[in-house]
Amino acid sequence: MNAPADTRSVAAVASTEGIDVRIAPEDFHADLERAGAHVKSKWGMAWFLARRYPLGAVGLAIVVMFIAVAVLAPYITRHDPLSTHPNISLQTPSAEHPMGADFMGRDLYSRVIYGARTSLAVAFGATALGVALGVLIGLTSGFLGGAVDLTIQRFIDMLQSLPTLILAMAMAAALGPSLTNTIIAIAIPKLPSIARVVRANTLSLREMPFVEAARAMGMSEWRIALRHVLPNTLAPLIVLATAGLGTAILVEASLSFLGLGVPEPHPSWGRMLSESAAEYVRTAPWLVIFPGAAITLAVFGTNLLGDALRDLLDPRQRTSN
Repeated sequence: MNAPADTRSVAAVASTEGIDVRIAPEDFHADLERAGAHVKSKWGMAWFLARRYPLGAVGLAIVVMFIAVAVLAPYITRHDPLSTHPNISLQTPSAEHPMGADFMGRDLYSRVIYGARTSLAVAFGATALGVALGVLIGLTSGFLGGAVDLTIQRFIDMLQSLPTLILAMAMAAALGPSLTNTIIAIAIPKLPSIARVVRANTLSLREMPFVEAARAMGMSEWRIALRHVLPNTLAPLIVLATAGLGTAILVEASLSFLGLGVPEPHPSWGRMLSESAAEYVRTAPWLVIFPGAAITLAVFGTNLLGDALRDLLDPRQRTSN
């Protein structure tokens, strides 16, 4: 990995009390000027970036749309997603029920809308937990080194040897079906990739001159790690976290499909598929089409946004565009 000088400037300000080493955040104005964009405001910068990364703008719009749908769910639905009406069982899409009704007479539109809350809560919760634990493990492994690093890396190798879905299934089966346990089960498989990225950055940064200067002034290792090393890992962490949202949504849907995910009464896209795919896919295909389309669109949007952030935050990608 390139040294932070490629993407950040290091300013060491000496004073009589000690030395304050600061990592200046990257300024994209120089890149915008070289690209011929003379923007004066943040809105102008946003418009330029949207034109330069149109797929990323589409992905951001999709993610924002799903977040808005999840927040405004009570205001954009007319039916309770949990109430059953046997008289409209398997009703086809109509003006009253735009996506039809399932085999229990529940409004499918309301269930898909409220299902966005479940999927996004699990995706953001699992990603945040995975990033937090991965950063802690990666910083500890990279900074302490020695036997601690060796032990942690063997543990990471053990986790990474198992496929993501298999490990999540094992965790979910051991913990039991619940919203919190599903978040934990999806967060654990995210640890290896995040911890390895943080460890690699830590190993390259801990020998940098500004770290040596801070260490010489008596700063503790943890203060150096949190104040000066961790900020330099934010760019790859943002990319990993964004790309991991789509994976988390897919894994949650898979666990719910298998009966190991979020239980009732929480509406879940994956459980909607498991309840309908085998028996009603031919007679009532809308029960499969709409939840499947929601999963596909959500994963598609997060992947587009993750790819655009990777291109934006990686200096080698920016110079090649």
